[in-house]
Amino acid sequence: MARLERLDTAGPGELARQALVARQLGSPFVSAVLEAGERQLPRAPRTAALIASWPDDPSSAALAMRFNAALHALARRGVHPALTALYRGAHANFDEAIGAAMAAEDEFIAGWMHHTPQTNEVGRAAAIVAALMAASQEASMPFELLELGSSCGLNLNLGRYAYDLGGLSAGDAGSPVQVAPLWRGAAPPFAPLDILSARGVDLNPLDAGDVQTRERLLAYVWADQPRRAARLENALALARLHPPQVDRGNAVGWLARRLAEPQREGRCRVVFHSMFLQYLRADERDSIVESIAGAGARATAQRPLLWVSLEWSAGRREVQLRSRRWPDGEPRLLATCHAYGNWIDWRD
Repeated sequence: MARLERLDTAGPGELARQALVARQLGSPFVSAVLEAGERQLPRAPRTAALIASWPDDPSSAALAMRFNAALHALARRGVHPALTALYRGAHANFDEAIGAAMAAEDEFIAGWMHHTPQTNEVGRAAAIVAALMAASQEASMPFELLELGSSCGLNLNLGRYAYDLGGLSAGDAGSPVQVAPLWRGAAPPFAPLDILSARGVDLNPLDAGDVQTRERLLAYVWADQPRRAARLENALALARLHPPQVDRGNAVGWLARRLAEPQREGRCRVVFHSMFLQYLRADERDSIVESIAGAGARATAQRPLLWVSLEWSAGRREVQLRSRRWPDGEPRLLATCHAYGNWIDWRD
């Protein structure tokens, strides 16, 4: 498993440093894009200034991924034939195609990078489902899902997907969305997925029926991972048939209100999030933890609370799947995972 160093210094070299991470995560194409982008930055002064003056941790803000997605969006639009041909694998002259696009689209790229990344990685649903099944071993109950940072809400539909988890089949076998990460370690314990309700929150919920939304999400998929893009398109199509419930709002207040609502006996309330906490301020993260801990203190055996977290570890050295189930509240490290769910190393 690749170990990722902490990359948190903005300025010259930021794209090149994140190129190393992209290569470790299995994308030589994105790595080459970022390396060429670093070399061609003088041709895009607004983008260069934005990177150099970024006020916060650029790694947590996924600044390089914003840059790559902006170029991918331009390539998908076909407005620069050499860039489109590069992303389609028709040639390998990264510097010429990317440099020309950066010079012509400096304002577009910088404007795109100002916006928080909007990803909705369906591959991460496999880890969440494995955590739900592991929790069911303690007490089998139907789940009420609450997701933080839902984006388009695709992972609220996780009960409608098919999974292969280390040879263990789960979910809806006939689903057009097939999630089969490379699995290491023992398979998780099997339990039927019984989802009673699923509700999420996002500052800017996305509509799966909107063409621009679909294009933005697809731009964040790495161009050398076509199976991942096809899976996302299938999940978006399914979301148009079964629209997820995603509220517009701040996760801190929303979660406090949801956890204060009465919980019926015989149901397990689940708070989950994936690659979300890094975008919050420290005080916001603290408030979310306090809300969950407070609800956990009120939980009972017949009204349990489950917290499932798929996030970077301290120091950003690995992505960890963790869970806590109250009333006992014992923390569990279930697995380490690829950031986009490509592989899962099951440890529980």
